[in-house]
Amino acid sequence: MDTLTRIRAFIDVVEAEGFSAAARRTGRSKALLSKYVRELEDELGALLLNRTTRQFSMTEAGHTYYRSASDILKEIDNLADLVRENNAQLKGRLRVSVPRTFVDADVGQSLIDFARENPDLSLEIAADDRFVDLIEEGFDVAIRISKLEDSGMIARKISDFRVHLCATPDFLERHPDLGHPSDISSLPFIVDTNSRTQGSIRFYNPDNTTFAVAVSGPIEVNSPHATLRAALAGIGIALIPDFIARKPIESGELVTLFNDYIPTDRGIYAVYPHRRYLPAKVRIFVDYLHNWFKKHP
Repeated sequence: MDTLTRIRAFIDVVEAEGFSAAARRTGRSKALLSKYVRELEDELGALLLNRTTRQFSMTEAGHTYYRSASDILKEIDNLADLVRENNAQLKGRLRVSVPRTFVDADVGQSLIDFARENPDLSLEIAADDRFVDLIEEGFDVAIRISKLEDSGMIARKISDFRVHLCATPDFLERHPDLGHPSDISSLPFIVDTNSRTQGSIRFYNPDNTTFAVAVSGPIEVNSPHATLRAALAGIGIALIPDFIARKPIESGELVTLFNDYIPTDRGIYAVYPHRRYLPAKVRIFVDYLHNWFKKHP
């Protein structure tokens, strides 16, 4: 039995959090998996797993070995995918971290369309507004909507993205003296707490210098959709993503404000760990989204 098979058995057990669960997931017997892990421990001369009838945990050596072994296996699998990709359909599992905002909006259809066109690939979508650690949490790729910041990840822009400062026509009739973005500081503002700035809005002057305006109001909510509903109710001004606010803006239910001052340095990005051999499923997924947004600007 080769070492690679033993390593795979060990990783299967760790990721399933037990021998029984790993046996069900892989179709191998619990006894066989236990045998492989024991042989790996004998080969290494170290205990990797603490196992009793009721508990399962990794030793310190097990944690260290798991992190490195997982990376090595991913590189081996990615290299195999690279060789096979022109002769086979996509298979396996693709774990994607996506903001709830993206999934719940019309643009979330891009993920469904990808899954429909690649039925042999298991697409696991984790909707979460926090910035996940892709490597630590085992994600293949993440969709992020923001200004791109420095990181150890590789990022590809798949679409432009902007936000709109907007309010209802009725609200603006009640507050007619809006001549400059700084004027909104004295008005009720619907704060989306998903925003990193939250209590202030950043604007650009015509000369490209920036300034911030403090905002506050009767509602703070961590949902752009709820922010939109509050704005439509005439409660206050809101900063809302384009792909959520577009329809009420086009219908005239909302009016945009100070468009020339709104930053345009944001985008929708696909972010993935730097690897020597990029998995074919990640590259094809990112290419698909890039083309999808070209067709659905």
